[in-house]
Amino acid sequence: MLRGLHFDIAHTLSVSVLLFSFALLYQRRIMGVLNAFALQALMVAAAAAWQAYSQEAPHLYATAGIALVLKALVVPIALKRIIMRLGIHRAIETVIEVNGTLLAGVGLVALSILLVFPVAQDSAALTRENLAIALSIVLIGLLMMITRRNAVTQVVGFMSLENGLVLAAVGVQGMPLVVEMSIAFSVLVAFIVFGMFFFRIRERFDTLDLQYLESFRGDRGQDHRP
Repeated sequence: MLRGLHFDIAHTLSVSVLLFSFALLYQRRIMGVLNAFALQALMVAAAAAWQAYSQEAPHLYATAGIALVLKALVVPIALKRIIMRLGIHRAIETVIEVNGTLLAGVGLVALSILLVFPVAQDSAALTRENLAIALSIVLIGLLMMITRRNAVTQVVGFMSLENGLVLAAVGVQGMPLVVEMSIAFSVLVAFIVFGMFFFRIRERFDTLDLQYLESFRGDRGQDHRP
């Protein structure tokens, strides 16, 4: 069980990951979203490394390395290059205004606390708080996927959601490395698929805004009416 300084640092790193989830909701431009995601992934890597040191669990250093290299460096850089190649530097269209989205995010954090604390009341304080924070990050990632119309930001929301799963995994002692490796592999595969998906959409419709894709679908449907 972590106590004193170890507990404070672990809790601070977990809360930092949550704060960057709100930073993702606040951003109005795609590049800002990618920068915030890179910083969130960096905090996830730091949280995993600290848990590896505190729990004396060397396999968590591998988790920290994967989060640092793959999610804080490779994925943001690759997405930035895709964005530059597709030429989609512009503001993000939202279903709900940013202030309303942030308020919804606060509500999801409160909901996570209400759900996790009664269930995990017999667990250690750090485990209970980590699970509540991780669930908050997962729900905020889902919220971002729902309230953002751009396909790139929806992918970032999906990967932010996965950051919450990693944070929950490293916060529980005895979590096997195979679980964390499978999560990282699934993200890598999803990223490759989404990259191909971006180029195909851009080539076919000349936009990544889902609002215009829905309008196009409606226009096609009207064209086939008798």
